[in-house]
Amino acid sequence: MNPTLIITKRELGSFFDSLVAYIVLVIFLGFSGFFTWFYGADVFIRKQADLAVFFSVGRWTLFFFIPAITMRMFAEEKRSGTIELLLTKAVSSRQVVLGKFLACLGMVAIALAFTLPYYFSISRLGEVDHGVIWSGYFGLLLMSAVYIAIGLWTSSITNNQIVAFLLALFIGIFFHLLFDFMAAGSSGFLGELFSSLSMSQHVDSITRGVLDSKDLVYFLSLTGLGLLLTELNISKKG
Repeated sequence: MNPTLIITKRELGSFFDSLVAYIVLVIFLGFSGFFTWFYGADVFIRKQADLAVFFSVGRWTLFFFIPAITMRMFAEEKRSGTIELLLTKAVSSRQVVLGKFLACLGMVAIALAFTLPYYFSISRLGEVDHGVIWSGYFGLLLMSAVYIAIGLWTSSITNNQIVAFLLALFIGIFFHLLFDFMAAGSSGFLGELFSSLSMSQHVDSITRGVLDSKDLVYFLSLTGLGLLLTELNISKKG
């Protein structure tokens, strides 16, 4: 079997061998379900057969959810010294990074899969734009890929899981929130630059059902950059 897939399977299994996966899944489903169906601008108050509320809540929930699952990926192995042992085997740094990335993305996909009953329920309540809903899920996965890449990099530069978690949140808050404020307070080139860096600008476009090449380039470029920086950092440890 491909070493990348072996690492993916091992890391994904390790989530469920501990309480991490179950705690994170319960918290994710609890928050997203509560705000989608019971509180604030929920589905029944809006009286629209869509998952716009879920996708909005899901962005913030995943923003905290992802650093929690990436913080231990390299930090724990560096602390215990197993990363050096892993890199002495017939496996490259890129395969290690990709394996851990796919495991984290798989964990997010599982969490989102547990929300599919929301979709089926909405379909029973009224006429649904299925394309927009599936685009919304796709947008959350692309956003998650970026934050996973950031989380893996922060985990690779420290052997402290809490530091990795906080650093991932600090970097992520720029893309998630601050670039929007900077764009609103700027004009001309700077305004366009901050707007193009804002995560919400690109996720909003996709969740409306519009798949634009510039949005795909944005997500793939940031994900690729994060994984490349992680690989370069891990290679120094080998």
